[in-house]
Amino acid sequence: MKRITLLGATGSVGLRTLDLVSSFPEEFRVVGLAARGSNVERVADLCRKYSPRAVALLDGGALDQLARILPSPRPELLVGPDGLVALTRDVDADVVVSALVGGAGLLPTMAAIVAGRTVALANKETLVMAGSLMTAAARARGVRLLPVDSEHSAVFQCLAGHNRADVHRILLTASGGPFRETPKANLAAMTVEDALKHPTWKMGAKITIDSATLMNKGLEIIEARWLFDVASDQVQVVVHPQSIVHSMVEYVDGSVIAQLGLADMGVPILYALTYPERRPTPAARLDLTRVGQLTFYAPDTDKFPCLRLARGALERGGAAPVVLNAANEVAVAAFLDRRIGFTEIAQLIEWALDDAGAGAVRSLEECVAIDAETRLRVGRRIDVCRGGASA
Repeated sequence: MKRITLLGATGSVGLRTLDLVSSFPEEFRVVGLAARGSNVERVADLCRKYSPRAVALLDGGALDQLARILPSPRPELLVGPDGLVALTRDVDADVVVSALVGGAGLLPTMAAIVAGRTVALANKETLVMAGSLMTAAARARGVRLLPVDSEHSAVFQCLAGHNRADVHRILLTASGGPFRETPKANLAAMTVEDALKHPTWKMGAKITIDSATLMNKGLEIIEARWLFDVASDQVQVVVHPQSIVHSMVEYVDGSVIAQLGLADMGVPILYALTYPERRPTPAARLDLTRVGQLTFYAPDTDKFPCLRLARGALERGGAAPVVLNAANEVAVAAFLDRRIGFTEIAQLIEWALDDAGAGAVRSLEECVAIDAETRLRVGRRIDVCRGGASA
């Protein structure tokens, strides 16, 4: 039986993971849970259902509330970033599912790697911020980083049994988001509600907005570079509105291998949990005769500049990817709070990148410091643009 620690238990990937644990009770057991703490009642329900050894919440007030709700004996309760690190470091697990959204997943994911635990990675921001550090630590300890994102899981499956030196390029597919056919001139007027209407996937708010700006695909380019040890120009994006082909790998002889399936995150999650084996599931099956047509387009980087900014940050290296990610998180949060417009997300990121340092990021501590400083700078910039406090 595999013991699982789940970071991001109340998010879309976390809840889907727990559904799979329930579907395979003889194969998986939850030993640790972590969440931000915005839905304490949900966390309490999960504790009652899965009986983890320990629970970590980023929000200290939420942890106090959880302690009042749960009767004794209760799981060990941990709090804050240090609590998440302790959870992945100290709770004995076979697999750590890293599904927290954003930079909050950085330190606990590295702690899991250092502890020698297999990581099922759904938190792309960790590799965006510290890809060289993460992959070096994983290699040094013989730790597997198994991708959970549907696109990277697809690439991982297409690479199975092949020589990595024979890879010509990786083709990441993108749905194009809700604004694929929206004229560029109309984007500034798009509302939060408009941006949250993803055409094919049901996801959390932050990743849905990233899909609307195509930043999600930009972050995936960076993630792919580190996961699969390829150069930036070997990772390309194609817009595929049907979301049936999840990604492809082209080899040096011109052969292209693709992974197809219906849009269901349960498939890549379960594959990461059972790798290198597969399990039968009751999921709906792909019927290409019903799909009828698969279409592909080149992305419009003029209309969606976040894709260009992400690739530029990867090629620039140093602090740039850390700044890119931090600025994006702050800008997306401000858009969701209706403090900035949709097109201002990319503008803020580009502004932040103009001052990104060029030197290598040599430690997680340095990475965390750059992240924190960027968040402050972008937050102040938003305040200034809205007539608030001076920078």
